Amino acid sequence: MKLLLRILIPAAALGIAHLLIAGIELTSGSNVSKAGTLIAVALIFGIVNAVLKPIVKTVGCLFYVLTLGLIGLVVNGLLLWLCSWLAGKLSLPFHITGFWPAFWGAIIVGFVGWLLNLVFDENRRASR
Repeated sequence: MKLLLRILIPAAALGIAHLLIAGIELTSGSNVSKAGTLIAVALIFGIVNAVLKPIVKTVGCLFYVLTLGLIGLVVNGLLLWLCSWLAGKLSLPFHITGFWPAFWGAIIVGFVGWLLNLVFDENRRASR
């Protein structure tokens, strides 16, 4: 169940970002194919974050300190944009048109993911 939530929460967050940001395009036909595309993009996003984010944080440690962590917003936007590029290479109908939609989309994905994790966090509910 935990693995399923770790895939569905980012997929739902990406879906909400798609609805709110004009530059995030999901061109699938039916709702089932849109959900499948969002799940596939969420998997890509998770892999990219697991592999590249620690490397970027390590290399750019000084920038994180100098900007008090705000460079992390830019890094998240660029990683989301990279996921869009990878989705295009895999022929998935998901596309982000530029940096600013990716930037704002990453903020929305992060915020919505945080909220959904608060709601569905089993460890927190078990400790009550």
